[in-house]
This record gives sequence, structure tokens and C-alpha cells, in this order.
Amino acid sequence: MAVNLHDAANELEKAIRQSDEYKQLQQLYNDVNADPAAKSMFDNFRQLQMNLQQKQMMGSEISEQEIQQAQATVALVQQNEKISRLMQAEQRMSMIIGELNQIIMKPLEELYGNL
Repeated sequence: MAVNLHDAANELEKAIRQSDEYKQLQQLYNDVNADPAAKSMFDNFRQLQMNLQQKQMMGSEISEQEIQQAQATVALVQQNEKISRLMQAEQRMSMIIGELNQIIMKPLEELYGNL
């Protein structure tokens, strides 16, 4: 019996969307977006995050000033209850995705061995 991996992946996507963890993440994201101050703060945080990641990927050095700015921004957004709860839910979802990735990669790890 042939297995269609794309069908299985689509089923996994559907299961993720129906999970309590995803639904909670979605609700918390909507809560942040419904609050103009929280949304602005979160958008600024995400933009800073993306800029630093882009610099890292390009091999550019991140300055001490940028590191301090990032730390101050993280401290600020964590003080906002809505954003803090959203970030915690993001971490839980990220852990689940990581666990799913380990399961998905298991056949290749078994085939090639643990590198």
C-alpha cells in the first residue's frame, strides 16, 4: 500500500489547527491584536527580532547596543500580561513542533544513524 506523504502532512496540519494548544495561541494572538498598545509593542518586538535574525544569517556582527536594546525590549514586552501569555503559548507550540519534527525525522536518523 503506497503512502502519500503530502496527505499525511495535510492531516497533521489539520490536527495542529484543531489542537487546544493552537486554539489557545490563536486566542492569545487575537487578544494582543485587539489591544492597540499591546499590538504596537508586540509588532516592534517582532521587527527587532527579525532584524537581529537577519543580521545573524548574513553573518553580520550584532553590536552591544543592539543586544542591550533587544534585552530592554524583551523586558518591556514581558511586563505586558497579554504579550507575556502569548509568548508562553508560542514557546509551548514551538516545543510541540520540535517534538513533531523529531518524530518525522526518526526514519532518516535510524537510516543514517545519529550524526
